[in-house]
Amino acid sequence: MSMEEPVGETGELPEYAERVLDVADAIPPGRVMTYGDVAEWIGEGGPRQVGRVMALYGGAAPWWRVVRADGTLLPGHELRALDHYREEGTPLRAAGPSAEGHVPRIDMRRARWDGGADSGGGAGTHT
Repeated sequence: MSMEEPVGETGELPEYAERVLDVADAIPPGRVMTYGDVAEWIGEGGPRQVGRVMALYGGAAPWWRVVRADGTLLPGHELRALDHYREEGTPLRAAGPSAEGHVPRIDMRRARWDGGADSGGGAGTHT
């Protein structure tokens, strides 16, 4: 499947994008999944494919809950994401003094969600 596939004339998303965004919608507030976690969860693609979907179609989804495995915030969107993390109570780690701008990272040990019982809700629909 091509990740370049645009939204169709009927306004429908490509099937892979729909599945990725459904997982993003299912992540509870205050929790995160990595791009690789999402790919593993749906059983297709990898971190780059999930990242591409989020970049192209993720604006209406809780994009800040799909993150890099090292917990660094999305470049260019750090402050917006940080506002969401603070509002939702997402566990953060202080940045070291050598970190540019001292932007915190997500505490992946505490914030990472495995799709388990603390789901806090179901997946949404993007059609």
